[in-house]
Amino acid sequence: MEIYIDNNSNEPAYLQLYKKIVKDIVTDVYFYGSKLPSKRTIAADSGVSVITVEHAFSLLCEEGYVESRQRSGYYVIYIKDDFLNVAEAVPYIFKESDLESDEKVADINQSAADSTISYSLVSKTMRRVIADYGERILVKSPNHGCNELRTEICAYLSRSRGIHVKPSQVIIGSGAEYLYGLLVQLLGTENVYAIESPCYEKIEKVYRMMGVDLEKLKLSDDGIMSEELASSKAKYLHVTPFHSYPSGITASISKKHEYLRWIENRNGILIEDNYDSELTVSMKPEETLFSMSGNGKVIYINTFTKTIAPSVRLGYMILPEHMEKEFNEKLGFYSCTVPVFDQYVVAELIKNGDFERHINRVRRQKRKNKSW
Repeated sequence: MEIYIDNNSNEPAYLQLYKKIVKDIVTDVYFYGSKLPSKRTIAADSGVSVITVEHAFSLLCEEGYVESRQRSGYYVIYIKDDFLNVAEAVPYIFKESDLESDEKVADINQSAADSTISYSLVSKTMRRVIADYGERILVKSPNHGCNELRTEICAYLSRSRGIHVKPSQVIIGSGAEYLYGLLVQLLGTENVYAIESPCYEKIEKVYRMMGVDLEKLKLSDDGIMSEELASSKAKYLHVTPFHSYPSGITASISKKHEYLRWIENRNGILIEDNYDSELTVSMKPEETLFSMSGNGKVIYINTFTKTIAPSVRLGYMILPEHMEKEFNEKLGFYSCTVPVFDQYVVAELIKNGDFERHINRVRRQKRKNKSW
């Protein structure tokens, strides 16, 4: 394995190594089922420590490119071709324990509290917004959201998620449920929509209230079962690829590619609901379907409810560039449902780096807790 690690690069050696191995896997240098060289071999070839190689391998496992087999090594499990002809996957069976018992709600609330940004930081930012923005906080927000916030979201997504978009593609709304409703009004109800089963109950409730013809597709241990996708009549597919609630299932990299091929074959739209994805314990954030797609068929949705605080009812939707005109013609008259003051506060948290420092702190704590 020929590996060059640039010691002058700002990118850590383990991430350079990870990207090199991913490239070799995707281009079939290492095909499905093949064994990777040993950690010591790669360390010797690349001039890095075995610990650095272990870190790269852990990312490869988390992303679903390889798996570790006890006392045997690391084997490629990434599949480039469609999953439609593979053996039947084991479906996820919804259990009573998935229901929101008092104990489970308490755990969820505690988890939310653990990831909430500090009150002192938010209050300091609020005071700065009042001082710096002055009477602008009394002015009505533009219909799609304040340009300051939309610009900062674009910069953040470019830095952290590999999503490169313009502010005009960003639509601000008061939480994910509101944005789901806008999507149905944009896409219409003439075609069938599909969602994961099980899924966050409000996703299903909003779609049904909007009069949508809805299919529920069963999950296996790495995403929606391939045979469920194959038999679906849907044109629009709504997925939560990271830590889907209540199952906790995260789609593998192969499954994500399958989703993209599926939607391409149907000339449809994939709705990527990326709630909670920033708080992964992985050193490398989850790769988004939006950034993986080059065909403009993915709409990305996320919120700040989990990453800042449950009281922050602020979400955003990223439209493919070719859908901007249609959105503006159909729904451009809607007023933004988020107070302008809240938008400026979130924009400042992102702009001065406090938001990303908070995300990194929560992720470090999660990794520490996991190691225990």
